[in-house]
This record gives sequence, structure tokens and C-alpha cells, in this order.
Amino acid sequence: MRIYTRTGDAGQTGVIGGRVDKDDVRVEAYGTVDELNCFVGQAMGFLDEAKFADLLADLLEVQHELFDCGSDLALLNKELRPYKVTAAMVNRLEAWIDKYDAETPDIQRFILPGGSQGSSALHVCRTVCRRAERRVVTLARTQEINEEVRRYLNRLSDLFFTIARLANARCDVNDVEYTRSAKVFRRK
Repeated sequence: MRIYTRTGDAGQTGVIGGRVDKDDVRVEAYGTVDELNCFVGQAMGFLDEAKFADLLADLLEVQHELFDCGSDLALLNKELRPYKVTAAMVNRLEAWIDKYDAETPDIQRFILPGGSQGSSALHVCRTVCRRAERRVVTLARTQEINEEVRRYLNRLSDLFFTIARLANARCDVNDVEYTRSAKVFRRK
């Protein structure tokens, strides 16, 4: 199989159900999800396998699900096939957030991104995830999307915030509070 097809040389790309310009808002949305997936893979490389086996397994699942998100975003017509991203996937992210948050120390203020190398990389994932979510919001203004993709990305960015803090906690690195922040967090 050849990697290059030459079909995109004129500035268009194939999506599920047709072709669109490479700078189409749909391509921008799923392209940003793909970029996020790359950063997730990079972050995983910074996490010690013994210390983070549970998290690495969950992040591998996230990587597969980000491909599902991209596939749903690349779908021009939902009549062509069923959507892949479901409410159950969003609910599972919430369960992971709760599980990992229980391992982190209480915070009251915003924190500065950083600390351990793994935490820093996961904060990058959080911000790229937020950008992907913004691109999906833009796409949804003019075209039909799987609404669960938007919910998934919203919850996923919360997971990245939580596991960035977890990475620091498991490495005995303190989060650094943004000292100019008001107290904005409360444990339930």
C-alpha cells in the first residue's frame, strides 16, 4: 500500500460521504482532535509504567475514543452509519474523574500548569482538548454533529486537569496555586 494518494494535492480531502476543502471547519475540528491524540501519546511516554499502569490503560482507551470522535466529526451524513461516541463513554469519563480526583490533595485556587514532566504534558493535553472542543462548537453552528462528541471533549478536558494533578501527586510534586486567584474550588 502506498501512503501518498495525490488526491489532496488540489487542496481537498476525503471525509465520510464526500470531499471538502482541507481548511473546512469540519477538517479543523477533527484535525485538532487528531493533534490532541498525538499529545496524549506523548504524555503517556512521560508516565512511569509501574506507577501509572491504571492511568496508562485508561489513556490508551481515550486514544481509541479520540479516533471515534474524529470519525464521527468526519461524517457528512449520519445516515451513512451510526455514530460511535456515546453517552456511556462520557459517563465513564466522569467515573474516572471521580476516581482519580480522590487521590489528589484538596485545592481552593486555580493552579499553574506544570510540576512533573507527566503533569506538564497532561496540562498541554487539557488545553489542546479545550481548543478541539471550541472547533467542534464552531462546526456545530452550521452543520450537524454527534452532540456526544462535544460532551466527550468537555469532560475529557476535566479528566486531563484531574490526571495532571494526579501525576504530580503520585510523583510527590506539589501543585503550585495561582496566588492571585480567588478561592474557586470546593470538595463535595
